[in-house]
Amino acid sequence: MKSCYLTRPGLLCALGADTDTVAEALFAGQQQGLVLEQGWLAHDHNAAVRVGRVAAALPILPPAWQARASRNNRLLLAAVQQIMQEVERCKQRYPAHRIGVVLGTSTSGVDHAEWALEAHAAQGQLPEGFQFEQIDLGDPARFLADWLELTGPAYCISTACTSGGKALVSARNLVQSGMCDAVITGGVDTLCRLTLNGFTALESTTSELTNPLSLNRAGINIGEGAAVFILSAEPGAVQLLGAGESSDAYHISAPEPEGLGASAAMQAALRDAGLDETSIGYLNLHATATIKNDAMESKAVDRVFPHGVPVSGTKGMTGHALGAAGALEAAFCYLSLTDTQGRLPPHCWDGVADPALPALPLVQVGQHWRPGPRYAMSNSFAFGGNNLSLILGGGA
Repeated sequence: MKSCYLTRPGLLCALGADTDTVAEALFAGQQQGLVLEQGWLAHDHNAAVRVGRVAAALPILPPAWQARASRNNRLLLAAVQQIMQEVERCKQRYPAHRIGVVLGTSTSGVDHAEWALEAHAAQGQLPEGFQFEQIDLGDPARFLADWLELTGPAYCISTACTSGGKALVSARNLVQSGMCDAVITGGVDTLCRLTLNGFTALESTTSELTNPLSLNRAGINIGEGAAVFILSAEPGAVQLLGAGESSDAYHISAPEPEGLGASAAMQAALRDAGLDETSIGYLNLHATATIKNDAMESKAVDRVFPHGVPVSGTKGMTGHALGAAGALEAAFCYLSLTDTQGRLPPHCWDGVADPALPALPLVQVGQHWRPGPRYAMSNSFAFGGNNLSLILGGGA
């Protein structure tokens, strides 16, 4: 099988609007991007919801592209613009039909549909210029392929909170199978009322700062963002070494309580990478700060890593970006693997441990990689018991 490598990502989220800014905020443990906003909840427009918002201005598409100008596509384009030099080099190296686009999303342009339905309720018709294409889950990949004039495979994966990570696995499959020479891959998701109201109805959100692994954890802050890489067999600083997937088929939204599927995914990733658990120097947890997810993930990690491994849940800085989360957190692993100072992403919480959970070695601000080769694992777990673990290796 061909080895597959990732370029430095284009990246924006609640931590910042470019990769360098995000990196510095990530290693400093900043939480300022998690802000209180009103007007999101259908049952109470005055209720404050804490969200991880991208505050920066997004690209404005030319008039000919207005039918594709959803916020989701503009977030995606903002990330891609950061890596355009690599994209252009890739286009010069490979034919357009040999370059794929595989992205993860769970919202696509749903916020655009919400605006259109509001107008329809008030005026009896959809607003002029509304395009159903924008709300299609596959639109981000088709939009980007059209924008970059690429004709290779272009599709989106939508498996809830594993989408962005699964996109990287699918991209690796395209390269290793010989269908593509390179794939632009990652994830993008946008704040919208559908997800905020849905997770609130599930009693899974909190207006306080999300508090993963704490005794006081009360739910997630939903976020938005985009992370985009180029994956190819061309050697680079970071390699996608392994991936492990499993399916609990336990419940539509609750995880299997003992984390058996999560353990299976982590163990499969280790086998795929040809590593044992002692090789992993950092684990980015899914760590949603919901009661059940943190409990099952703690048990699973304690089972797979009996000797311990430095861990952190970075949603305490970004919010939970749903379909983009797996790609964002793979990007955070990339930034840590290549950080010349050897910094690890810290775990942001109130410091009140839950005695019912196995005690995991949580990364503190200023903590660094141990000496030797760097290998990072990133976990993503989704509704329906859809589990994914990635292993990335490389670094300074």
